[in-house]
Amino acid sequence: MIALQDIAFDRLCMQLRKDFLTKGMEVNVGEWQAIKDPNLPLSKTLELQNVSIQVKIPEAVNALQKLIEPNLPWAEDHFLERVCGSPLNPPPSHEWWPFAQKNNDQHMKEKKFSHTYPERMWPKMANVGNKTDKGRQIFVPHVGIRYMYGDLDDVVEQLYKSPGTRQAYLPIWFPEDTGAVHGERVPCTLGYHFLIRQERLYCTYYIRSCDFLRHFVDDVYMAARLAQWMVEKLRALDYHDLRPGLLVMHMASLHVFQGEELRLRRELDEWTTKQGRSFAGSSSFDC
Repeated sequence: MIALQDIAFDRLCMQLRKDFLTKGMEVNVGEWQAIKDPNLPLSKTLELQNVSIQVKIPEAVNALQKLIEPNLPWAEDHFLERVCGSPLNPPPSHEWWPFAQKNNDQHMKEKKFSHTYPERMWPKMANVGNKTDKGRQIFVPHVGIRYMYGDLDDVVEQLYKSPGTRQAYLPIWFPEDTGAVHGERVPCTLGYHFLIRQERLYCTYYIRSCDFLRHFVDDVYMAARLAQWMVEKLRALDYHDLRPGLLVMHMASLHVFQGEELRLRRELDEWTTKQGRSFAGSSSFDC
């Protein structure tokens, strides 16, 4: 566990860069984004397994942005799409994602992605049914094995009605992803668990796979931002004393791609030079 409390977030990121270079395991996963090809360069990774970090969540959005330094404005734009209440697919912000913007269309079929975070957070009305005789589409609410689907608002309501609950979980990984039987891309995120203790809301974020250089910082930001959003919603329901607590993020596979070790080393060297000390001689944050 790497804990961020009074330590700057950039130093935590540099610790992870150091860990990649000293502890990273070379893994060829044999595929990338559902494209199966062991010779594909992006299937070859340097991996850290079962990495956990802990971050104290500030109350203010601008304080969180200063702490994490996500890719703005994209990270905030996309976060607002996630919590907008509509199952957007595609979310408009995919057009200005900072990485590989021109390649997004290759992951779309009939102008839609296999999944989006807005769809998974607001799944009730994500199913398009038959057209009416007037040509308009009917949106059919999703039903599980026995019950109707819940959504992000239902988690807010659950926490409001039962602040001590241990059941407040927002899944992003759905049964249709199990076994990837459809052969399409599946979510990296498994889900978010929320827990209120001593007037603080804690978020535990489970993610199966995280690209360190392109997604990690924004994933941390949007998970912490989601906790802030939950606090705002609960305060609006008269839970006035509630404040953000900790974000704990568990990553089964944190990875970079083959050849990116040079970038890690360069960034680590630049950071240590800027700090005016040897990072290799500093104490580790592992606990």
